[in-house]
Amino acid sequence: GMPIYDITVPLTNEMPTYPGDPGVQITDWYSLAQGDPANVTRLNIGVHTGTHVDAPAHFIKGASPVESLPLDVLVGPSQVVEVPEGKLSIDKEFVAQHCEPGVTRVLFKTRNSSFWNDQSIGFREDFTYLALTAAEYLVAKGVRLVGIDYLSIEQFGQKDHPTHLALLSKGVVIVEGLNLSAVPAGKYELICLPMRIRSGLGDGAPARAILRS
Repeated sequence: GMPIYDITVPLTNEMPTYPGDPGVQITDWYSLAQGDPANVTRLNIGVHTGTHVDAPAHFIKGASPVESLPLDVLVGPSQVVEVPEGKLSIDKEFVAQHCEPGVTRVLFKTRNSSFWNDQSIGFREDFTYLALTAAEYLVAKGVRLVGIDYLSIEQFGQKDHPTHLALLSKGVVIVEGLNLSAVPAGKYELICLPMRIRSGLGDGAPARAILRS
C-alpha cells in the first residue's frame, strides 16, 4: 500500500512546551497496578502542545474558533518544502522559488524537525521560522494552510506576532509542532484533524497529522 507518514510529535511529560505555556502532565487516574478496576490516564496540557492547530481566535478577538475550521482545508493535497539547514528565516524569495503554483497547503521541513530527537535540551529559541514577507506572499497566492516543524511559526521574541496575524487574519490555518524528519520533500495528501474542542477560548487544539503519498 501507500506509505503513511505520521508527522505528529508524541505527547510526553518530558517534551518542551512554548515558554510560559502550561507544561505537560500525563498522570495515572486509575491504575490496575494499584488495584483499580481499569487503567485510566489523565491528560493536562495546553492546546498549543506538540503538534497542534492555531485558529484565528488565537490572536484575533472575536475571530473563528478552532471548532469552525473547515475540514476541507485540513484534508487535501499538500507540498512538503525542504528548507536548507543554514536558512533560519524562510523568506519571500525562498517561498516564491520552492512553493509550486496552485498548492493550497504547504508544510516546511526545516532543521527544527531534528530538535524533537533530543528533548532533554528543552525549548529551543533559535528555531527556523516563517518571515512576514513569506506569509504575505503565501496568502496572496491563495494558500489556505501552512505548517512548520516547531512550536511556533513566528520568530522567537517577535513583538506583535505579525506572521501569525498575516495568516490568521485571512483565515489561513497554521499547523505547528510537526515532525517531518522522515518525509522526503514532495507532494502528499495531508490529513490534519484537530481535537473538536468547543469549550474555552477556541484558540487552537492538539492534532493528529499524517501524510499519504
